Amino acid sequence: MLLFQPSLSPLFSSIAIAIARPLAMATSHAFAGNPLKSCLNPDSLIPFLLDSSSPDRFLILPLRKGRPLARTDDSNPPRWELAWVDSTRLDRLEARGDEFVYLGSTDLAEEARQCHYWSVDVSEGTREWGDGLAFIELRTLMVATDWADANSMGQLAIAGHARALLEWHGLTKFCGSCGSKMIPISAGRRKQCTNDSCKKRIYPRVDPVVIMLVIDKENDRALLSRQSRFVPRMWSCLAGFIEPGESLEEAVRRETFEETGIEVGEVIYHSSQPWPVGSNSMPCQLMVGFFGYAKSLDIHVDKKELEDAQWHSREDVKKAITFAEYEKAQISTAVKVGQACKGVEQGPHSFSFNDYALESGEMAPMFIPGPFAIAHHLISTWVNQGVPGSGQNEKSLKRMNSVSSL
Repeated sequence: MLLFQPSLSPLFSSIAIAIARPLAMATSHAFAGNPLKSCLNPDSLIPFLLDSSSPDRFLILPLRKGRPLARTDDSNPPRWELAWVDSTRLDRLEARGDEFVYLGSTDLAEEARQCHYWSVDVSEGTREWGDGLAFIELRTLMVATDWADANSMGQLAIAGHARALLEWHGLTKFCGSCGSKMIPISAGRRKQCTNDSCKKRIYPRVDPVVIMLVIDKENDRALLSRQSRFVPRMWSCLAGFIEPGESLEEAVRRETFEETGIEVGEVIYHSSQPWPVGSNSMPCQLMVGFFGYAKSLDIHVDKKELEDAQWHSREDVKKAITFAEYEKAQISTAVKVGQACKGVEQGPHSFSFNDYALESGEMAPMFIPGPFAIAHHLISTWVNQGVPGSGQNEKSLKRMNSVSSL
């Protein structure tokens, strides 16, 4: 008997309807645009999750060490899907009700009932989950996702939400005030201290990060940087965590000056992106994207933070975007996911950024992160559309808050 949900149709037909908005036109970042809607009282669903007496459907997404359980179809290239476990098989999951976190719900298409989606960490388990299934790194699924496929983008957002919640639970087992044990409440969306004299409540952690493309307007150049962990030839935007007591705009100016010595004047908001694929100690970062106009041009790199920072002309950056074969990298990563799900020994635990540096068989002189990253959209917006500055009307500024076209 199969443990996992054998097919996402018609299961995900309801989700496909829920996310029938123009993701193919890239109006949402990777990990944004979650199609699930929250129930007002998710705690009321827990008894039905355990005894399955409700007419509604309950499906569980297992994760092992931050990797969601996935499968692929038979298309070429294969399309990955989340492998949902039916709640009627909960007895075989060997997990308690308080170990599940509620992800959201959808209305089932053409049915007068709902489907409720949950997730659980099965890292301690050793059981086999069946043929055609594998726990895949979320970052690998991110690269393997067809960003023009609304359904796939929606599933990626769900997987990111699940990983962020479960990683947060793993980090908050004890109260930071008194040291007592913390227990989940609100179906895993909150935690509360068990000490009656404390009862402290905490909420899922989000770490805000500013990421900015600094522009030399007079010379039509953009400031790009390299970190030592980057693969050769990769350049990206500056970024840094927001400090207590400062605004987003102040963080943009401070981080830019600290890392490059460049002074920034006007700061313009672009968009934001949840980023649940950072370090385990930060289960979900929120990348807040900006453009900043440089007031000075002499670069003084902080070698403790960056390997290098340089001004790049619009033409050079445009070539880097044009020549990097993002679609080829997406397809090759999707194939690797398919191989892992079929049990190929060397399945994907990471991906190679070198896939993006291929220029018709030759290595491109530089490239930028792929379309799954907000850095790509900040840079491509500047290259293709320009950036509104002082004197631009409100309508122009609002246009810049949408993600650039892919």
